[in-house]
Amino acid sequence: MSHPTHENDESAPDPDSPKASLPADAIEVDEETPDGGTAAASPRASSPEPPDEVDEEPAAADDDDPPPDLVWYVLKVQSSREDSISEALQRRVRIQGLERYFGVTPEGKPRVVVPTEKITEIRNNKKRIVERKTYPGYIMVQMELNEKTWFLVRETPGVGDFVGAHGTPTKMTEAEVNQMLNQQEEQTTAKSPSYRIDVDRGDRVKIKDGPFENFEGTVEEVIEGRGLVKVMLIIFNRPTPVDLEHWQLERI
Repeated sequence: MSHPTHENDESAPDPDSPKASLPADAIEVDEETPDGGTAAASPRASSPEPPDEVDEEPAAADDDDPPPDLVWYVLKVQSSREDSISEALQRRVRIQGLERYFGVTPEGKPRVVVPTEKITEIRNNKKRIVERKTYPGYIMVQMELNEKTWFLVRETPGVGDFVGAHGTPTKMTEAEVNQMLNQQEEQTTAKSPSYRIDVDRGDRVKIKDGPFENFEGTVEEVIEGRGLVKVMLIIFNRPTPVDLEHWQLERI
């Protein structure tokens, strides 16, 4: 009895085929070849390719930037709002992160100044020292003028414009800064306050306090540094100069 042969049996495995060497539980994965065909994937896992290196240029350090050119400028602002406008400008500088372009006060705030001076006032026979604005309607700012800082200042509510000719901000001289800030060199440790004296030489005045109360006379000299007024009075029918405190008299 003859046995059947497998010469023409297409289902018989070909020992030369790569599939014949795979284990029974191996999973075939068809991979696309460059020519558009498919090829059986190798059971060995391929090693991942290293990622491409990215060349990055180091960011320029802030220390490499030149220091800002800080200059004093004067701003025209709404009168009687100098304090609130200066505070608003300081807040806007901090919010926009432009502190490096502005001078800094000892308290760490942007250097925006309302020029003031100390004076002595007498009210109800009581002496007190008060501050008053020496240049109402103006404030000072120490800053580097560039496009960002210029727009920041100009867009602050209450600020009119920089002081300068033909719309160009004018830099203040050192002498002007010292005068407006009252920072001139002092011979003593503390500068005595000035006095507000409302009379001038030649004015007729009436004494309203002291031993010469109700006397009338003529102002001979005003001594501002001491707050005194020299008045020529007629005492016993003779002209007599008397030094009085400025608050002891009034103009008539």
